Amino acid sequence: MKVENDVPTIFNPRKPRLSQSNAVLTSDHRPYGPFSHVLSRSESLCQPEDVEQVEQCQRRQLGIFKRLKNKCCSKHARKVYYGLCVTFFVTASWVGATHAIKYLYMYHPTKYPVLTGSGFNFSSIHQQTLMTYNAPFFTTWFCTNWTVLFFPLYFFCQLGSPNYQTPTDILGESVRNFRDRGFTAAHFLTRCCMFCMLWVFTNYLYIHALSILVATDALALFAINVCCVYLLSWVILHDQFVGVRIVAVILCSTGVALLAYMDAGITNKKKTMTGVLLAALAAAGSAVYKVMFKKMIGDATYGQVSLFFSLIGLLNAALLWPVCLVLYFSEIEILHWDRLPWMILLSASTLSLVANLLGNLSVAFTYDIFITFGLITAVPVSAAIDITIHDVQFYGMKLAGIILISIGFLLVMFPNNWPEYIFRLLRNIILLSHSARWSRKNRGLPPNPPKVEIDYRTGYIRSHLRSPSGRVR
Repeated sequence: MKVENDVPTIFNPRKPRLSQSNAVLTSDHRPYGPFSHVLSRSESLCQPEDVEQVEQCQRRQLGIFKRLKNKCCSKHARKVYYGLCVTFFVTASWVGATHAIKYLYMYHPTKYPVLTGSGFNFSSIHQQTLMTYNAPFFTTWFCTNWTVLFFPLYFFCQLGSPNYQTPTDILGESVRNFRDRGFTAAHFLTRCCMFCMLWVFTNYLYIHALSILVATDALALFAINVCCVYLLSWVILHDQFVGVRIVAVILCSTGVALLAYMDAGITNKKKTMTGVLLAALAAAGSAVYKVMFKKMIGDATYGQVSLFFSLIGLLNAALLWPVCLVLYFSEIEILHWDRLPWMILLSASTLSLVANLLGNLSVAFTYDIFITFGLITAVPVSAAIDITIHDVQFYGMKLAGIILISIGFLLVMFPNNWPEYIFRLLRNIILLSHSARWSRKNRGLPPNPPKVEIDYRTGYIRSHLRSPSGRVR
C-alpha cells in the first residue's frame, strides 16, 4: 500500500499550482477541460473560401479533437473509469454477501407437526417452522477461512503479469519487506494472531447483528466506520483536523441514536437496541483494525497485504475450530448438518472474499475514494431489495437515521482543502458565463476572450470584456 502523500489522488492529481495570489487568465493560458473553453463563432462555424482556409479549419478541428482525446484517455481519466467499475463491484459484493448471510437466518426448509393444548384431536395439531440455522460464529469462521486465497490469487496474477517474476522472487519480496523492518518470525506471528482475533471479533459482531436487524440497517450502521477511522487517525496517527468531518461524526452519531429507538414497544426496542449496538461495535472494530494496521505494520505492498490476509485465514482455520465445536455441542448455536444451506453459505463466503479483495488490492488501479464510496452506495441498493422482496418499510426515525448516516459518510469523505475546490468550481462557472456572453456579442469576430483577474485570498473576481480594438465594454 502506498503513502497518500506520495501518490496522486483524485483530489490531488499533481497539477501545477499558482504561486501568486492574483492570477490573470488570458487567451494564452486558458484551462483545458470539457467546460473550461468555449469556441467562438468564427472557430465553430468557419466557412472557408479557399484551400488554405479549409486546411486551417481542419487543423483547428483536429487540434480540438486531439485535446478532447488526451483529456478523456489520460491516466487520471482511466483511473476514474476503473474507479466507477470498482464502486459497482464493491457495492454488488457487499449487498450480495450481506443479504446472503441474512437469508441464512431465514432459511427454514422443513415444517414439523406440533401438538398444542390438552386435547388429542386433530384440530390441536398445527405446522410449526423449525429453526435450522442460527450460527453466527460458525458463519464468521467459515467466511474468514476464504481469506487464505489472498496470496495465491496475488501470486498467480504476478506470474501472468507482463513484468514476469519467478515464484521465488515473488515470495522473497513479500517476506523481505517485513524482515527489513525488523520483524522476527515470532513477533510477526504474534501480530498476525492479534489481528486475526480482531478480524474475527469484528465480523462476528456484524453477522450477529444481521440476525436481529434488517440488512439495510446493518449496512448503514457499518458505514459509520469511516467516521471512526477519522477520529482514531486524528488521535493516534495525528492526521489533519478538518471541521466538516467533526460535523460528519455528529450526524452519524445522531443517525445511530435514531436507529436505536426506531421500534416501539419494550420488547422490540430492547432487541433493536442490541442489534444496533452490535453493528456499531462492528464498525468501531473495523476502524480499530485499519488504524492499528497502519500504526503497527505501516505502509505495506500488495504482496505484503496478500500474505498478511492469507496468514489470518490460516490462523483462523487452525486455532478457532474448537470454539465452533464448543458452541455447537453446548447448543448455543443451532446447526443441523443434514439441512445446512451450503449454496447460500458458499455464496456469502465468495462475495465476502470479492469485497475484501477489491477493498485491499484495487488501489493499484484506481483511487481509494471509489472503494470507500462503494460502501455507502450499497445502502440504497440494499433498501431497494428489502422493499421489493421482504416488504420492509422505511419511514420515521429509521429513514431519518439512515439519511443522517449517509450524509455524514459523504461529509467525512470531503478532502482537506475542500473550500479550494468549491472556489475553483465557482470560478469556472463565472469564466464560462463571461465567455458565452462575449461570444454572443462578438459573433463573426476573431476570438478575443475576456480577461479575468482573480484574487485567491479575497475571492474577488473582476472581468473586462474587450472588443477587438481593445476598448473595454
